[in-house]
Amino acid sequence: MFSLFYGLWKYAFSKTEFHVLILGIDKAGKTTLLEKLKSHYCNVEGLPADRIVPTVGLNIGRVELSNTKLVFWDLGGQPGLRSIWEKYYEEAHAVIYVVDAANPSRFEDSKSALEKVLQHEDLQGAPLLILANKQDRAEAASAEELSRYLDLKKLDERLYTFQAVSAIDGLGIKESVSWLVDAMERSKRTQMLRVRAGSSAV
Repeated sequence: MFSLFYGLWKYAFSKTEFHVLILGIDKAGKTTLLEKLKSHYCNVEGLPADRIVPTVGLNIGRVELSNTKLVFWDLGGQPGLRSIWEKYYEEAHAVIYVVDAANPSRFEDSKSALEKVLQHEDLQGAPLLILANKQDRAEAASAEELSRYLDLKKLDERLYTFQAVSAIDGLGIKESVSWLVDAMERSKRTQMLRVRAGSSAV
C-alpha cells in the first residue's frame, strides 16, 4: 500500500525536466531573452538589457512552470563560438532559434547558421521555435516575413513555429513558452530521450 501512495505522490509532485537550447547568431538577443524568461517565471529581476554583454560560452537559466522544469542553455553566437553548439545537441529536447528581426542585413548569416543546426543528426526531431525578436523596434520584420525568408518547408517531421517577440518588453514570451512545452510533450524526441535516460540508469 505504501508503494502505491508513494507512486501517486511521486507522480503528483515530480516535474518533467526539459533541456532547451537558445541559439542564434551574435546580437540576436538570446541572453536578453533568457533574462526576460527568468523575470517572467522566477519572480526575480533579470539583468537590464544595457548590462548584458555578449556570451562567451554558456549561460544557464532554470524556470519552473506548474508541472514542468525548463533548463535553458544560452550559447554564444559569434562565428568562432558556433562550433561548440553541437556539443549540447544530444541532450536537448528542443531549440529556440533567435533572429534579430530588425536587422535584415544579417538574415542570410542567420539562415545559414540555422540550416547547419537543422542538418545535424544529434538534433533530429527536436521541436524548433523560431523567434522574430526585437518587435519593440518599428523596423522589425514580422514573423510571417521572416518565415518566408527562411523558407523551412524542407524540414523533416519536426514540429516548428515562428513567433514575434520582444525580449525587451516581453511581447510573445508566454505564448512562445506555452507552444514549446506543448511541442516537447508531444515530440517523439522526448520519448526517445526518456528511453535513453532510462536505459543508461539501469
